[in-house]
Amino acid sequence: MVYELYYWPGIQGRGEFVRLALEEGGAEYIDIALKPGGGVAAMNKFLEGPRVPHPPFAPPFLKVGKQLIGQTSNILLYLGGPLKLAPRDEAGKLWVHQLQLTVADLVVEAHDTHHPIAAGLYYKDQKAAAKRRAEDFREHRIPKFFNYFEKVLTRNRTAGPWLVGGRVTYADLSLAQVVAGIRYALPKASAKALRKHPRLLKLHDAVFDRPRIKRYAESGRRLAFNDDDLFRHYPELDG
Repeated sequence: MVYELYYWPGIQGRGEFVRLALEEGGAEYIDIALKPGGGVAAMNKFLEGPRVPHPPFAPPFLKVGKQLIGQTSNILLYLGGPLKLAPRDEAGKLWVHQLQLTVADLVVEAHDTHHPIAAGLYYKDQKAAAKRRAEDFREHRIPKFFNYFEKVLTRNRTAGPWLVGGRVTYADLSLAQVVAGIRYALPKASAKALRKHPRLLKLHDAVFDRPRIKRYAESGRRLAFNDDDLFRHYPELDG
């Protein structure tokens, strides 16, 4: 099976969570965003085409044969089985997916530090509100989420740095990606928070030290974080 991943060119965004799973799982896939022209026209055929029976709301979406699968967490739920990035038992699958959905909540809150009023407005048009939102995120929301994931890691008695059992899952990959993004966006606040959450930092380091992820990161195909993305570094938001 050759997968086709559709996402906006030039940014990691939510597409990166899917890329990390495909890379770690050793999947053969085509990243349409890397095609000449960025693949936007091809993507829009599925988003706007009148003959698409189950159109995605927005990218990322994954084409698997004739099937289209949208929503980041939904794509990862699908990939967890064939890429061996989720437990086989139903309870384990649901637990990993629950963790992934919590990661998705954290992604939204991180994004809203710089766009707290409207995604359609420029950052410069909502800087005052962003400063207030970022302060709350730094002081209250990062500790709440990081405490939760640290607790989950502590209660996993299996050897290894992972959230569930003794093998890496897509939730581990996604959590590591969010930690990396918050470190880029809020270096001072994240450094302070991670000093209190050593298991979470260990998970981040373990993910990005995995051979396939490391090769991907060094290949030039993994885009750098930038300030058109989910995670943006505005020094005034870092306290």
